[in-house]
Formats: sequence, structure tokens, C-alpha cells
Amino acid sequence: MMLPDGLKCLAGAVALGACLCQAQATAVKPSSADLVGLPPSIASASAPGRVLAAAPAPRSNWSLYPASPTFGVGLADTYLIGAALGVLDYAGLHHLDHPVQQQTSGIWSIAKSPQFPAELIGLTLAGAIWEGGNSRLGKTLWQSVDAAAMAGISTQALKWTFQRSRPSATNNPNQWFQGVHQQSFPSGDVSSITALVTPIILEYHQTNPGVDALAAIPVFDMAARIKAHGHWMTDTVAGAVVGVASGYFAHRLNSPFILGLLPGGFYMGMRESFR
Repeated sequence: MMLPDGLKCLAGAVALGACLCQAQATAVKPSSADLVGLPPSIASASAPGRVLAAAPAPRSNWSLYPASPTFGVGLADTYLIGAALGVLDYAGLHHLDHPVQQQTSGIWSIAKSPQFPAELIGLTLAGAIWEGGNSRLGKTLWQSVDAAAMAGISTQALKWTFQRSRPSATNNPNQWFQGVHQQSFPSGDVSSITALVTPIILEYHQTNPGVDALAAIPVFDMAARIKAHGHWMTDTVAGAVVGVASGYFAHRLNSPFILGLLPGGFYMGMRESFR
């Protein structure tokens, strides 16, 4: 029996959730990449075949999500959150969307350039490479890189799943499953930028509350993408939620995932070469 596309998405999300629950219920031994940044005594005790002597201190005083040993679990969780929003949007939230007057001049011209998120990602990556993973700032920047990768992968998967037409192509916000080239839901720009700033805000909010002002960057990009007819409003909201989820899950990892795949020199950082 052929199912409507919306039900296929929902069934796929439920199946993925079942697999995810099984993965989270299975004990996972920490890999060498997970031991980056831990004190030697803890890292050696955490190696396979040895008894754990001590557990690393939590990175913050609150947590809705336990520290995860895998990048993949966070990625699957992020996709599930976005898929749930997509199903809700398909089911009726799209009625909140309506065409707006297009405006791409002045400060809104940034929405026409796909280079803006790429430049922010490049700046974050450059800072991470400079700092390395041996400092609080460096580790946080590497977590932002992880979050951007997580958001990019999950967002693209969601675009291929829901295939929504952009406002530049139609005045009807209820155009779903129009082909893989229709990729309005969710906003990739917003998800990437939100993912970059989220680990920084989570890490420094308590000691430097002024860092919360970074949230203004994705909010501005949300408005710019809507005015440029690049996305519907609910596309940008879903992108922001996916970005926050990616940043949160990346921040809860025991150690930055991408940094753990790189040679040890990246952990020390380029700054050490100039000392």
C-alpha cells in the first residue's frame, strides 16, 4: 500500500527513533577520540580493559541530555527534532506562513550571499585551529565546528525529506514534496549560524553573560532570509531549533569529535608554535 509522503516521513522518523533508543540503551566504551582533553589519569583509566578511576566533571551545572560518547547519536537526535517540526509544519503550522514584501537592499543584502555562513564557519575553524583543544576557548570553538557539521548534515537530510518550495518559487506555503531540488525546509543558513554560537553561549553564559548577544546573529539572519524570499518563517524557526539542538548535543560530547579525527598537533594549536 502506498503511503502519503507525510506519513512516510513520520514512519521513517519513528523507525529512526526506535534505533536511537536502542543505541542510547547500549553501553558504549569511550574511544581514544573521546579521551581528548581529559587529565592523563582519567584518560588512562578510561582506556578499554581498565577500570574507570574517576569521571570527568560536568561541563555545566545543568543538563537536559547526558554526555554522549558518540557524534552519531547527537546527529540522529537532531534529525528527529527537525523531522518532528517538519511533520507539524506539514500538518498545519504552514498556515502561519505568508508572503512578505521582498527586500534585499541595505543591511538585508547579506541574505543574497551564501558566503555569510561560510565566512562564520571559516572564522570559527581558524580560531579553533589557532587555540587547539587544550584550552577552554579552543575546546568550545571545536565544539562549534562539530555543531556546524551536525547541523549541516541533518539540515540537508531534512531538505531531501520534505522538499518544500521556496517563497521565491510560489506564494503557497503548503507546497511539500515537490522534488529534491526544492529545499526550503529548514533554513540551512540559520541552522549553521545558530549551531556555531550555541556552544559558546552554553559554555560562557554563567561567567560572561554578555556572550548571549551572539544570539542576535542568527535572529538577524532569520529575518534577512524571510525578506529575501529564501525561506518561509517556519523554515527559519525550524532551522534555529535544529541549530540549537546541534550546538547543545555537540557541547555535551565528552570531547570534540572532529578534533579527535585530526593529528595531535591540532590539539596543541598553532599558538604553541609561536611561543
